[in-house]
Amino acid sequence: MHSDSFVPGLGWALPFVALLLSIAILPLAASHFWESNLRKLGVAALLGLPVLALYLQARPEALVDAGRDYVSFMVLLGGLFVISGGILLEGDLQATPRTNAMLLAAGALLASFVGTTGASMLLIRPLLQTNRERKRVAHTVVFFIFLVSNVGGCLTPLGDPPLFLGYLAGVPFLWTLRLFPAWLFTVALVLAVYVLWDRREYARETLADRRRDFYEVRPLRLAGKDNFVLLLGVLAAVALLRAPWRELVIVGLAVASFLWTDTELRKANRFTFQPILEVGALFAGIFVTMLPALDLLRARGAELGVREPWQFFWASGALSSFLDNAPTYMAFLALAKGLGLSPEVAGVPERILAAISLGAVFMGANSYIGNGPNFMVRAIAEERGVKMPSFGGYMLFSGAVLLPIFMLVTVVFFG
Repeated sequence: MHSDSFVPGLGWALPFVALLLSIAILPLAASHFWESNLRKLGVAALLGLPVLALYLQARPEALVDAGRDYVSFMVLLGGLFVISGGILLEGDLQATPRTNAMLLAAGALLASFVGTTGASMLLIRPLLQTNRERKRVAHTVVFFIFLVSNVGGCLTPLGDPPLFLGYLAGVPFLWTLRLFPAWLFTVALVLAVYVLWDRREYARETLADRRRDFYEVRPLRLAGKDNFVLLLGVLAAVALLRAPWRELVIVGLAVASFLWTDTELRKANRFTFQPILEVGALFAGIFVTMLPALDLLRARGAELGVREPWQFFWASGALSSFLDNAPTYMAFLALAKGLGLSPEVAGVPERILAAISLGAVFMGANSYIGNGPNFMVRAIAEERGVKMPSFGGYMLFSGAVLLPIFMLVTVVFFG
């Protein structure tokens, strides 16, 4: 029997939990096995098949929606990945804490206007190139994920997928600019922690590496500028078009970039499809296995007792750390509308909408799977030889740095 009111049992969330544990444990316990994207896809399929069978019988329309969302998700990520891979920022800045902090700050601002994915793909390679003489680089990539791939994207609906869905649901396009004080506060705190951290790590670099970094400085030179026009085309498609035309345009722009960009430029950028294939394999399983978790949230979310802005900030943020933050945002927006409170913006109080928006965007940084660019940045860094933290190691990192900052955000903006 097909029903929109179908609610799976709590046990159906176990495949999703098992997939998260696989992503966390297998790279350490079976690193050779986990190197293959086909094996990653096999694990995702094995855990996703029971959920697929359940929803084919009980609610097939949910699978159609999930499939459509997955295609849109991968087309956007893939398009930005291919086009930005044709833009080469050549040169090598001196990799001091000040230089790195400036790159992170620029990326955090750029993320709101070209999207967290676009900004991440444009800047991760120059950041890695700048830091190639240094041995201690992993922490810089982690802070890049915090700021450029997540926190930076809250100022416009183009910055992050949940805000775009909010715009489609009736949130005025310019309303998100009201989140600027929280954006500035959070970015400044994360950058301050980074500078202190990187100063310590920079002092621990060998004198030979620091000298090599100083003497190998080369001015920046931008190549592949035509791809910026294609990147603007992707952003216009996201802002103006609906599916399937949006996806068709993005695919067309990506194909044009791949065919027209000089292959030598992509070689210099060390461009391969490995990172995007890894993201595609893992998120195929995530989009299927998270269906029961999202349905449980929609059906029983009111039982959480979430009514105050600070509660919405932490509840939407905690789930956006592991579930796709776009449907999580929409689930909490629906929950807020059902409370019958003042309909100030899109049917909910403004402070609650701000809490949901910031929780979904900011706390996507809490894990590698909280937001699409996170895993892609990690994959690119590892491909360049950077030894990144494991899934659990990253969460220890994010917990130590971000959770205290998010507590301060709660006190300052939702207290």
